[in-house]
Amino acid sequence: MTAAQRGQEVRQRLLRAAAELIVERGWTAVTTRVLAQRAGVAPGLVHYHFTSVQALLVEAAVEVARSVAAQTAPVLAGADSADEALTTLLGMFDTADGTDPTSVLFVEAYLAATRDERLRQALGEMLGQFRRQLADCLATHAVADPDATAAVLAAAIDGVLLHRALAAGPHGGALAAVLRRLVTAGPEGAR
Repeated sequence: MTAAQRGQEVRQRLLRAAAELIVERGWTAVTTRVLAQRAGVAPGLVHYHFTSVQALLVEAAVEVARSVAAQTAPVLAGADSADEALTTLLGMFDTADGTDPTSVLFVEAYLAATRDERLRQALGEMLGQFRRQLADCLATHAVADPDATAAVLAAAIDGVLLHRALAAGPHGGALAAVLRRLVTAGPEGAR
């Protein structure tokens, strides 16, 4: 293994450790020492690979967001109808109970983004990309006002996941039935 490969492997271990620790301890409780210990590296390597712990946490959170976005893109692009896109998309998130690692990481990252402009911009870009993909899918299937509908659907999905950490539901068919109304024929007769 070359030095560059070893460096990349250490970097990836630090990113994985950061994502785990954000979930376990909360954004503000992650320290250089704890990160290094979790990743199995010397503390100096944290700052060798990243300008700060905050920069590492930002990159770890954005990497998880990219991973989720990468999973949703083919679902939206391959849907034969708006209903199929919505059903499949909701199915991807139906097992999330709000306390699962990805949900907790997103909540922590959203909160941290209120205090970190770089994180806010990065997550905002990811959200914008998701909304565009969703709006394109909705437009393809003649859903009225696809941009606004995509924004509301994205916010509804985020909100439901946030609420699930505090109270059960809604899941499955009940959630899909409510959100499906946003993508079905409206007064203009559009679908």
